Amino acid sequence: MAEFILEGDTPVRVALRRSAQARRLSLRVSRLDGRVTLTMPRHVPEREAVAFVREKEVWLRRQLDRQVEVRRPAFGAALPVLGVPLEITQGTGRVARVEGDYLVVPGGEDMLIARVTAFLKLQARTRLREASDRYAQALGVSFGKISIRDTRSRWGSCTPDGNLMYSWRLVMAPEAVLDYVAAHEVAHLLEMNHSPEYWANVARVCPDYRRHRDWLRVHGQELHAWDFSR
Repeated sequence: MAEFILEGDTPVRVALRRSAQARRLSLRVSRLDGRVTLTMPRHVPEREAVAFVREKEVWLRRQLDRQVEVRRPAFGAALPVLGVPLEITQGTGRVARVEGDYLVVPGGEDMLIARVTAFLKLQARTRLREASDRYAQALGVSFGKISIRDTRSRWGSCTPDGNLMYSWRLVMAPEAVLDYVAAHEVAHLLEMNHSPEYWANVARVCPDYRRHRDWLRVHGQELHAWDFSR
């Protein structure tokens, strides 16, 4: 993949990606890491692609200015759990736990991210299971298994055979937002689409779903900005 640097007070690295399926030039800024990619049809010369990026420079820099800073769990940092910022502090024991306004993590820096991640995944699985059970009972449906993953393109999904998948990062969102996603996916057990009938079922069990859906659209990037890699 070729690339070029868009000069300026803050230089921007732009990756050039050719695609046989592309019919036009398309500029994209990753919401996850701020990487800039220009997808271009195979027949378009690079000089035309570079000129296109320069024409879009104002828009491009505006998008980059909106990027959320990547954060990593560390002692002293505030990590949101069910929408409440908890200060990560060192403690004793074997597993991370909540004590008042603190997330107490045993051990040193070498085990910090692993233990925080394990805590979040367990909390996510527990909360999402409870919410899914509650909404399934309210809607008169049943589901298969629940899986918890670190998905980037969606917060949840429902398969045709009734299995549910959720992003464990939802446990960092307000609890009402986590509940909305559970209601959203469970409602797909009745309608595997986004028809008016589908949204009516969501509204039956989650009347304020629009507010929670909007929260994810505005703040979801902040959840993905946390880096749990080791």
